[in-house]
Amino acid sequence: MQVAYQTDIGRQRSQNQDRVTQYTDKNGNHLVVIADGIGGNQSGDVAAEMTIKRLGHRFKVDSPTEPLEAIRWFAREVQIINDQILKKSKEKINYQGMGTTMVAAIIFKKTLVVANIGDSRGYLLHRSTLTQVTIDHSLVNELVISGDITEEEALELPQSNIITRAIGISKDAQIEVNRFDFNPGDQLLMCSDGLFKTVEKRDMVAVLRQPISLKAKCAQLVDMANSAGGPDNITVLIGKNDDQEG
Repeated sequence: MQVAYQTDIGRQRSQNQDRVTQYTDKNGNHLVVIADGIGGNQSGDVAAEMTIKRLGHRFKVDSPTEPLEAIRWFAREVQIINDQILKKSKEKINYQGMGTTMVAAIIFKKTLVVANIGDSRGYLLHRSTLTQVTIDHSLVNELVISGDITEEEALELPQSNIITRAIGISKDAQIEVNRFDFNPGDQLLMCSDGLFKTVEKRDMVAVLRQPISLKAKCAQLVDMANSAGGPDNITVLIGKNDDQEG
């Protein structure tokens, strides 16, 4: 298993409220997390930092050992984090309204368990096909699902930054959790909206298929987002199943 990641402030923001990290448990399984803080100057970075640190701490001391357990683990731990952020938001005026989106995955040898809330995304590249494996919790995605607009039109709408779910915003943190096969050669791409709103899917595929290091792929994707204007913070994480068995 290989993992690389990169985060960047972009070209139009005064601070980076994205957070990204990787953890490995005693069994050799991996947890990868991206959190994109929301609330403008209202401490979204605090909520994002709390999210990745709490998940990482829990993964180190009490990680799930199989996929079904991982699904329950994500639901429980994210709800606890949600409660903690709500409590902390009452401590200072600057903390009021803070929250964060999240996309995370636990990577077992042949299986991914992917969790998300908000509009940070996960994709799975199998052979030459890149499939989004998360569901955007956003106003425009609800319009796409209802058939009122297309995915291409959704990216152009000014309401594209309005999310309908996040950690720390309401008492119930409703996350999506699903499991997927993770075959040798497959790549997991996770990102904040600063990437997918500026870089087209076919261009992501072209980068992922290059015979270069994962670190170089992350750097290329960040550069592409910045070249497109870099309107938001940009965070990219790539994991590759390099198990050659079979």
